[in-house]
Amino acid sequence: MDFEFTSEDEVFRTEARAWLAAHANPSANRRTWERTLGAAGWIGIGWPESGYGNRTAGLTQQVAWAEEYARSAAPARSGHIGENLLAPTLIAHGTEEQKSRFLPPVAAGEELWCQGYSEPGAGSDLAGVRTAAVREGEYYRITGQKIWTSLAHEADWCFVLARTDPGSRRHHGLSFLLVPMDQPGRIEVRPIRQMTGTSDFNEVFFDGARARVEHLVGGEGQGWRVAMSLLGFERGVSTLAQQIGFAEELGRIVRTAVRTGAADDPVVRARLVRQWAELRTMRWNALRTLGGSGDAGAPSVAKLLWANWHQRLGELAVQVRGGAASAGPVDWSPSAPYEIDPDQHLFLFSRADTVYGGSDQVQRTIIAERVLGLPKEPKGAV
Repeated sequence: MDFEFTSEDEVFRTEARAWLAAHANPSANRRTWERTLGAAGWIGIGWPESGYGNRTAGLTQQVAWAEEYARSAAPARSGHIGENLLAPTLIAHGTEEQKSRFLPPVAAGEELWCQGYSEPGAGSDLAGVRTAAVREGEYYRITGQKIWTSLAHEADWCFVLARTDPGSRRHHGLSFLLVPMDQPGRIEVRPIRQMTGTSDFNEVFFDGARARVEHLVGGEGQGWRVAMSLLGFERGVSTLAQQIGFAEELGRIVRTAVRTGAADDPVVRARLVRQWAELRTMRWNALRTLGGSGDAGAPSVAKLLWANWHQRLGELAVQVRGGAASAGPVDWSPSAPYEIDPDQHLFLFSRADTVYGGSDQVQRTIIAERVLGLPKEPKGAV
């Protein structure tokens, strides 16, 4: 399918806003939205291969689409893990059978994915994975626990990093498995309640869960190579779209500062200007590195920049409102969940920005070791 904007696409922004206004929730409606995008071929436009029901687009076109989607205030995507992480990984490392089986449902918005990487004892240190997978005939039997698994409560499938060699240590003996989530009694998903009152992350318990041998990606014991390849797909065009959302948040905070009189404070004005200038710097840095390869430190630098910037923005959001920021948008009731407004959500949720996706400490270690060539941090025996 060729990439081109049509007359129908011109009303995309209006339709997206109408969708947000008409649908309060999440799961079922987000899944329907994924199917709407898939039916029009808008899922997978950045894949290096077509033929799976997706349009194909050049880098500039991908940026245009991502930024327009963000400006439209279109619904948050629930299929981005399958589209932007799993699919490029399968195209790079999967068999033709795996690509034929899994990519069309992703492109159609029919199957949603989650990522089974982090564990209670192996969050930032991914090589410490202890979840085990034992081969039994045509299946692997998986036992262990994953945590901070985004959208696991909605996902149909999970790609799981598990240890298939019981005597292995660190990054050796790991395998990358595609696991169906609909396994009652073998897979349990427990939502994690966040400070915002929502539960986007989950604990996932595998108790003898099964994955077919043909759903092993890259070969047994090659999971670390596949997993690291996947992490490289996390950055890119989506960073620029993310910054459109950041700009919308900053604009809202500036308007609030003017309305409340906080903008008359020279210290607040200086902070607002700094946020604006740093956001512009992040955009130019993202454009500079877009489509590049071989710069091991670029993703870590970008993560450090935006995570800390966004945290400071959350702090600024409540500062410009003064005491009013401590009260919710509706009267509190012990019989109903508490509600928070967008500024309060920004402040609370952004506390996690410097932790998830690789903590600040991990990003600085990557830069120190892989870019500056400093001695490696001791991690125990291999």
